[in-house]
Amino acid sequence: MNGFIEVDYAQNWKHSERIAGDVFLLSRDKTEGRIVCTLSDGLGSGVKANVLANLTATMGQKFTTSRMDIVDSARVIMKTLPTCRERKISYSTFTMVDINSSGVAKIVEYDNPPYMLIRNGKVLKIEKTVIPLENRFPGRTEQLYYSEVNLQNEDRLIFFSDGVSQSGMGTAKLPLGWRTPFIEEFVTAEINKDRNISARDLSRKITSRALLNDIQKAKDDITCAVVYPRKPRKLLLVSGPPIDPENDQHLLEKYEAFTGKKIICGGTTAGIIAEGLNTEIETDLRERTADIPPLSRMEGADLVTEGILTLSKTAEMLETKDSWVAMQTNAVRRLICMLMNTDEVHFLVGTKINEAHQDPSIPVELGLRRTIIHRIKTILESKYLKQTFLEYI
Repeated sequence: MNGFIEVDYAQNWKHSERIAGDVFLLSRDKTEGRIVCTLSDGLGSGVKANVLANLTATMGQKFTTSRMDIVDSARVIMKTLPTCRERKISYSTFTMVDINSSGVAKIVEYDNPPYMLIRNGKVLKIEKTVIPLENRFPGRTEQLYYSEVNLQNEDRLIFFSDGVSQSGMGTAKLPLGWRTPFIEEFVTAEINKDRNISARDLSRKITSRALLNDIQKAKDDITCAVVYPRKPRKLLLVSGPPIDPENDQHLLEKYEAFTGKKIICGGTTAGIIAEGLNTEIETDLRERTADIPPLSRMEGADLVTEGILTLSKTAEMLETKDSWVAMQTNAVRRLICMLMNTDEVHFLVGTKINEAHQDPSIPVELGLRRTIIHRIKTILESKYLKQTFLEYI
């Protein structure tokens, strides 16, 4: 498959709980271009459910990424999982997805709601193989569902816990819960409204609607994951002047040649590019905050910010997933939003040291520009599975 596969999820905990009983784990092998993800729903809610779901999801990830066949992985999990003898069910359900570099997805499901595949704005019906399991409970048959899908660009593969499908259960509008036909209708409407909606945004729309079905008090943990193959969305982040002023022209050429979104972090850097493009920089004071310098505007750039302080705060906020969502709108929030809506982040970093940053009154943790950029790069790769490229100049 030519392109990038975005995978993201959204989650709301059961009302009054302090931890989720659903667990979603994701890994990406950059060398092989392989993606493995597991959504597990522990029985009940709270700490016990979280432990069981974590155990299940971790086993699923470890077995599958170690090249064990995904069906064999599921069988081993089923033999290992503790069971509830009274209710005659496993203490955890799961959906496992293994996607290779060609876009072939192998999917195993056990007792989770069936996944959905949306193509060209319509739901595709997928043939699934039923795999009987050893009879662990007299009078109850257990089975896995296995399927393979050749993903295409702009498909959406959507899977979720029963906190989504059972949301609203018992209400006048949804007495039997948010059943599959209603979810399909909602999802296709959202995709047809915005054909470029990201996996992140679509998963949040689904969980937000499920929470609304429960009148903003989730009756169960609500988790939804979305897989979205597409042409990669690219972004260039330029920060810092070259150590040799003779390379200013090279910096400008790299900037102009890039096709995608463009961010400039740093006043000196913005000045070099503005001069080369014969354009003006205008400071926008409307979104300044006490600790974040204001952003600027320049023709040809999607975002222009101050350098070290903004980048340092960006790294700090990226450490905790979604901690920035509630931030007041400012340069950092705008920068993170652009990073989140990007698949490939290209860093072009000048290595000249700004004398202002040698001021002993500036906190040591701010460090040098390249240290902060490297930190952001590492976070984007490890926490958000972005593809990153770094070039010093």
